[in-house]
Amino acid sequence: MTQALKPVSVAIGDLVAHPANVRSRSPEEYAPENIAHLKASIAVLGIIQPLLVQKIGGKFGVLAGGRRHAALNELVADKTAKGFTVKTKVDCRLVPENCDVTTALSLAENITQAPMNAIDEFEAFARMMEVDGQTPETIAKTFGTTIAAVKGRLRYGLIHPDIRAAARAKTITLDTMKAFAEHPSQEVQREVHEALTKDGGYLQAYTVRQALKSRGVQVSDDIGAFVREDYEARGGAVAADLLEEHSVLEDAVLVETILLEKLGAAAEEARMRLGFAWADAVVRYDYATMADCGRVYPGQIEPDEAAQKRVDEITAELERLQLEMEDEALEDDVYNALYERVDTLEEEARDLQEAYSAEDLARAGVIASWQGGQVTLHVGLVRPEDTVNEEGARGSSSNQTGEEAPDAGEITYPASLAEDLKTERAMALGAAMALHPEATLDLTLFKLVSDVLGSGMSVTQAIKLDARKEYRSHAKMDEIDGTSLEQAAVAHDALDLSWLDDTRAPADQFTAFRALDVGEKAKLVAYATASTTQSCFARDRQRDSLIYEFEIEIMPDIRAHWRPNAALFNRFKKAWLLKILGEDLGLAQETVTLASSSKKEIVAFCDKLFAEPFATLTDAQRAAVAAWCPPMMQTAGVACDEAAPIAKTPEPDGEVAKAA
Repeated sequence: MTQALKPVSVAIGDLVAHPANVRSRSPEEYAPENIAHLKASIAVLGIIQPLLVQKIGGKFGVLAGGRRHAALNELVADKTAKGFTVKTKVDCRLVPENCDVTTALSLAENITQAPMNAIDEFEAFARMMEVDGQTPETIAKTFGTTIAAVKGRLRYGLIHPDIRAAARAKTITLDTMKAFAEHPSQEVQREVHEALTKDGGYLQAYTVRQALKSRGVQVSDDIGAFVREDYEARGGAVAADLLEEHSVLEDAVLVETILLEKLGAAAEEARMRLGFAWADAVVRYDYATMADCGRVYPGQIEPDEAAQKRVDEITAELERLQLEMEDEALEDDVYNALYERVDTLEEEARDLQEAYSAEDLARAGVIASWQGGQVTLHVGLVRPEDTVNEEGARGSSSNQTGEEAPDAGEITYPASLAEDLKTERAMALGAAMALHPEATLDLTLFKLVSDVLGSGMSVTQAIKLDARKEYRSHAKMDEIDGTSLEQAAVAHDALDLSWLDDTRAPADQFTAFRALDVGEKAKLVAYATASTTQSCFARDRQRDSLIYEFEIEIMPDIRAHWRPNAALFNRFKKAWLLKILGEDLGLAQETVTLASSSKKEIVAFCDKLFAEPFATLTDAQRAAVAAWCPPMMQTAGVACDEAAPIAKTPEPDGEVAKAA
């Protein structure tokens, strides 16, 4: 039946929750963070829609409008809110006490209101600025939202009317409509819309954004911010947006001209400082063109007394920083700051101990390009016409084909890294043992009987048989590749542990164990043996030749159980990473490109490369990536002691040319 709802004013202090309110069982609806925007709106505009109330004793139960009621209570409690006390009256509609459809009324108010169309919302925000004179700040305050959110809505509300009409008619999607906001000029938006739809093709947000890029550069874009001051000084046209950061520098030709001039100036400054013969600039690094260039690299020089003193100071500080970085409790920003400091010091040490030859400086140059939102310098490049043939070679520092990475010297592994790699190798072997139970059972039994019945010399120190799980320490255990741990966990889950019941007497457990299938026993023995493998590999091949031969049988490829990742590459010097990429993996072009990148960027590149080899790799490069590991991790190759001497102190980085 139709209910007559009488208007009534009720003091906020007389309002209480009504048990029939359909939201009453969802207290999270009334949490302060969920009604912040409503509180802000009421503080500015008051109650726009009256509450639905019904008398309960001497109070008024809020049947519909519980969130508004909660917001009013927040305003009363907020001492900074003016005009809201327990005595402040608000407009309500009174439901008769004998009403038998109270729940229906509460539900109806909550579900019969259609949500606002997104375009209507965008246009309403725009009208508030254009017609009502509001600002993003006042609008945000009114609706309890962020200024950034308001700005986003304003942009879309000011898109050309024809494009908004197309979105309403669903001939384009809402995302496609939003893409037109990349340019503030409605005329440019209209022209692009007409050009893209003249043939009746389906319009996509991506094609819109690409088309708009040719019509100018946003001032908030990295290039726009870089050239803006010079651009405006030369009178370049600016399409002003209602919001400053979305204004556009419309003369794309002038933008590129200024960019090239600034890049050229940076290249010339580097040329003069380093002593190269020429300098050039390109907007974007052209890999195909650069591949034709050779490259020269600085060679080792003997530092003078002052330089040597500084090198020694840097070496000592690097040791201290490396110890600090091993603290797992470091916050990310602190670790990153230390990381950058290490890079800076390594570069300084390199500059003190390396220099280009006079012959190389006389034919090489530097090219500046715009990469990653900044000027990037590619130094030591030799143009094809300046390349010297075999007979006229001017020195061993030159790279005539561009296909060879720099020779940064032998890679030497710090003692801490070597120890950790031993641990990772032991873990990989343990996983392989668990996956080869029959072979591991034979090894374990042989170890037992030969140790007892043999001459007294242990046949291997790599496994313990004192029934104790080996403790494995590692400086960065949480960051290493988890393949072997996952494989060991799978093997553990497949074990039959029905016999291992602590409520049984040991004799009963033994009886149950003896009843197991032979294959199940082999799995148990293999897993237990795998858990005892120690970090003793690459220490003395002759002393532990048995385990080396066993490794080759069950783990010919350690990469099946372990993958190099960022945790490993972070502990390499930049020069080592470039040497590995260029010489071990055959990625000569990538090495040249990355030479001017930071160590952090090279680490990220290597991590992605080994996680999923790129589709652009040749078959030979793909095979090299799939097989690579440090010498001390190789199971069928050269022993660590023979191939990779351990350095107890870090050496200055021998990295190739980097942007100044």
